[in-house]
Amino acid sequence: MMFRRRRPDGPRRPLAVAASAALAVAAAVLPLATPAAAADPADTTVTVNASAGLGTVSPTALGANTAIWDANMNDPEVSSLYRAAGIGALRYPGGSYADIYHWVDNTAPGGYVAPGTDFDAFMGTVKASGAQPILIANYGSGTAKEAADWVRYANVTKGYGAKYWEIGNEIYGNGVYGSGWENDTHADKTPDQYAREVEAYAKAMKAVDPTVKIGAVLTMPGNWPDGSVATGDTGDWNHTVLAAVAHDIDFVSVHWYPNTGTGAQSLAAVRQLPGELREVRNLVNRYAGADSARIGIAMTEVNSNSGGGAFTSRPNGLFAAEAMITAMENGVFTVDWWDTHNGAGAITTVGGETDYGDMGMLSSGSCTGSVCEPAVNTPFAPYYGIKTLGALSDPGDTMVASGTSGPEVSSHAVLRADGDLSVLLLNQSTTAAHTVNLRYLGFTADSAAPQVRRWAPGDDDLVDATGTATADSVTLAPSSITVLTTHPKSGTGSSAATVGAPGTPQTTSVGASSVTLSWPAADGAVDRYEVYEQLGTGIQLLGSATGTSATIRNLPAGSRHTVNVLARDKAGHLSRPSVPLTFTTGTPDDSTCTVSYQVTSGWGNGFVSDVVVSNVGPADIDGWTLTFDWPSAGQSVSSWWNADVTTDGQHVHVTSTADNARLAPNGGNSAEFGFVGANDGANPAPTAFTLNGTVCRTIS
Repeated sequence: MMFRRRRPDGPRRPLAVAASAALAVAAAVLPLATPAAAADPADTTVTVNASAGLGTVSPTALGANTAIWDANMNDPEVSSLYRAAGIGALRYPGGSYADIYHWVDNTAPGGYVAPGTDFDAFMGTVKASGAQPILIANYGSGTAKEAADWVRYANVTKGYGAKYWEIGNEIYGNGVYGSGWENDTHADKTPDQYAREVEAYAKAMKAVDPTVKIGAVLTMPGNWPDGSVATGDTGDWNHTVLAAVAHDIDFVSVHWYPNTGTGAQSLAAVRQLPGELREVRNLVNRYAGADSARIGIAMTEVNSNSGGGAFTSRPNGLFAAEAMITAMENGVFTVDWWDTHNGAGAITTVGGETDYGDMGMLSSGSCTGSVCEPAVNTPFAPYYGIKTLGALSDPGDTMVASGTSGPEVSSHAVLRADGDLSVLLLNQSTTAAHTVNLRYLGFTADSAAPQVRRWAPGDDDLVDATGTATADSVTLAPSSITVLTTHPKSGTGSSAATVGAPGTPQTTSVGASSVTLSWPAADGAVDRYEVYEQLGTGIQLLGSATGTSATIRNLPAGSRHTVNVLARDKAGHLSRPSVPLTFTTGTPDDSTCTVSYQVTSGWGNGFVSDVVVSNVGPADIDGWTLTFDWPSAGQSVSSWWNADVTTDGQHVHVTSTADNARLAPNGGNSAEFGFVGANDGANPAPTAFTLNGTVCRTIS
């Protein structure tokens, strides 16, 4: 019997520095090592900066979904395949099935449950694969007591130590926004009701085991139904839920299906992920405040499409690798592929190979008409894409910045715990090979040939291709992924430092032009700490201090910055970088103007905004110009009213009309205008507005 997950896409519509000790400031981007000489004839340059940290690889980083309708989910071969790929998280009992599933008797009224898929059998696979479970408590037809009883059975009776528990699956798909696929038997289907229930579930489950981590379901920014407000509601799903439960939860769960038509479009869509995940973090920061640092982001489902498409062929393998590592680099602690086995769908030919239209990473052995998949548990392309990420990193490694000069090659890099540097190079071209020249900052490679792991057309697995590259140059086959691992030259880089990485920095205060940072001390005898801002693959020294705090001044109002803290030992060696911190400066409280920017409605890829401009200074204004920049390249203005609007890329220029040109002093009146906008990806609010050359105070 075949069971495939299909979900409707949903509707789409129209520096000066001061610190606790002496500080140093640098005005230029500082390379930390001499770049390697260019290889000839390289057509692409990849630059890796081992001192620009993107975060630590979590033990649960690579994950997969399992499903109770999958009779092969607990096959012994599956555990071995999980382990070989480095998969450290397994989600159960299977997407939307979670909201009809009752763990105590292993039933799912209205759905099919395969033999041998009960919770204890699943936990046997978890243990055999060395993974951790991510469990979905039944919200749709369950209760807080049922979830608490599951926690008791799992962690008290059986001692499984199940840490991560989501409350429901895609509950925003319960019909409240007009499209419904998720079971929800509550009479009240609003986000307010979901928030009330999350509080009740969290209280009941933590009363049994205070160590469990509770996750709430959010919509992915820039994806339907993000921004949608149902009739009678006061806000959209994300704002309503987080306003109520931000202090009761430990992580948020989002799903991402770009729903593109081709492999090239799927890979291009990955560029949206950093902005979308940054918006998730901004929402958590807004509502959780000081608790934000402990709240994680989980992407518990990802695939290139949620309905039908090319799933088992090479393009989706490239997408799996690119999407999952990009999510990890942008603060996600687990990225869980949908799913392990799924079932054959539409049969197509992609790049000369049969695509079985199966969303699983392993074959289920099912058929569409007379065309049957290969033997059960045969890996499909997404499995190999994920396996390249297992070859790139281990839990505890540090992800670092990398960049590429060519549009068809993408790169990702990891500084290993032992000091080695691993670089993943993905050639997106289906026809052209690319020769890459590698440059290193903050890392000096030794003279030995790097270890090379490769998945290219013709390879039947991730193969050892050592000897086909140097530390400085490699040629990439079309539609391939290559992982190079290079040793550091003795006595160089962070492996030579006698101090560890500082702890994760936090902001203790943020102003319009300054920020104060603090961080936990590094292990070892630290000579000083240095704060660096990431500028692509370059870094800029903002300041240094002998203590564990610093104040950075003279920052532009409404500007976003990502920084790492590094420790320097007595011999002058720099440690590996801390986990990054991204912050945005505020706007001046004493400004002579104010601007209120509000999104009044949205539908995932479009929105309506209302803007109110006020003059709170002592002088009259007769005729005004307001300018701002969109934070995301995918944002634009489509139409407007009560003002004249022109744009230049992400820069927006708004001028008054004859009816609202005069702004009386001391807030005597306001000018209000609005526009319809479009967004391809996230839709963050502009961070700074300038009125006739003056930066205004932004009010919410």
